[in-house]
Amino acid sequence: MQRWSRSQSPIPAPQPEELRTLQLERLRRTLRHAYDHVPFYRKKFDADGVHPDDCRELDDLAKFPTTSKEDLRANYPYGMFAVPRHLVRRVHASSGTTGQPTVVGYTEGDLSVWAEVMARSLSAAGVRPGDTVHVAYGYGLFTGGLGAHYGAERLGCTVIPASGGMSARQVRLITDLQPEVIMVTPSYLLALADEFERAGIDPRASSLKVGVFGAEPWTEGMRAEIEERFGLDAVDIYGLSEVIGPGVAQECVDTKDGLHIWEDHFYPEVVDPDSGRVLPQGSHGELLFTSLTKTAMPVIRYRTRDLSRLLPGSAYPAFRRMEKVSGRTDDMIILRGVNLFPSQIEEIVLATAGASPHFRIVLTSADRLDQLTVEVEAPAELRTPVAQSIAAAAKQTIGVRVVVEVVPPGSLARSTGKLQRVIDLREG
Repeated sequence: MQRWSRSQSPIPAPQPEELRTLQLERLRRTLRHAYDHVPFYRKKFDADGVHPDDCRELDDLAKFPTTSKEDLRANYPYGMFAVPRHLVRRVHASSGTTGQPTVVGYTEGDLSVWAEVMARSLSAAGVRPGDTVHVAYGYGLFTGGLGAHYGAERLGCTVIPASGGMSARQVRLITDLQPEVIMVTPSYLLALADEFERAGIDPRASSLKVGVFGAEPWTEGMRAEIEERFGLDAVDIYGLSEVIGPGVAQECVDTKDGLHIWEDHFYPEVVDPDSGRVLPQGSHGELLFTSLTKTAMPVIRYRTRDLSRLLPGSAYPAFRRMEKVSGRTDDMIILRGVNLFPSQIEEIVLATAGASPHFRIVLTSADRLDQLTVEVEAPAELRTPVAQSIAAAAKQTIGVRVVVEVVPPGSLARSTGKLQRVIDLREG
């Protein structure tokens, strides 16, 4: 499905040399700003024997130290800010469910840049001025809802700020208000598909033409499931609060071949997760981002923990693409010596006839032996073939034996935000 031609999208198209010159100018300014105004960066640069003046070309960025989520937590709440607090116009934060929250701040200029890159992202996704956009990301401290909201308004769209949850109300709003676009996590849209059907409404009969999905990894199999059930174009958006929020990179509706990074604002690198060595373009590794235009809280070589690779631009040749995130360095499961990611299990489930896309992974251990159980929904009459198919595919494609527990449709909890796919109950 292709709704729009990219020729209609107002995406900047600088020449490669122009972009590199702009990046270097902004990178040098960011390094200096961070060094002069954030004690953490001054101390870290000095400890590594580097100075902002040492950055004379883009490749010199590799000389500088990385930043981690742990660094942000250690400087909670305002230690990473590079401007006085009276210049900060908004604060967002992570939930802190797995540790100390991370706090990020925005000046008025930062908020304008964020709205700009979000509007650019939506345009690449096929959204146009005058469209109505249903935002079902969570609002509040999470960056998803407000990031989507202000970007859509900047583009000239009408926004329905639905937020997450209350699925029956979501279906009623979509049915009554007729939005062309929905912005939501992919797992929650599948939950909404179930809610449409419970209400006796065919999801394909809805007004939705474009879905912009982010906040959690999702596979090509899930894209196919969403597009089939809703009859819309499903495209990926990428971002993270520590860099700015959603809008760092966006998939084009015409090509659906990876996400173009808005490199005039965010400089990407891919490194070996273990050594930290910068890898050549096309190599698979961990994504790092350096903000080039963020004033309130610049980040230098931020370790996202997301696994991907960089590719040449396609729909927008000036900007490199990042491949759809395949997993994270911190959600890799080591099961009896085999490394695997939840996305691999997801691909198997989505390819299994009769299995619902709703599943979860439960890790347990007994007698020092780890066990992975895949809990998946399927009708009672398909319980045995679904279980056998998933178990066989896991053994053949991943190389591990898993237990498959098939439960009745509707048994597993639905998520209105980022879906927790893995429950780790192992000893220790």
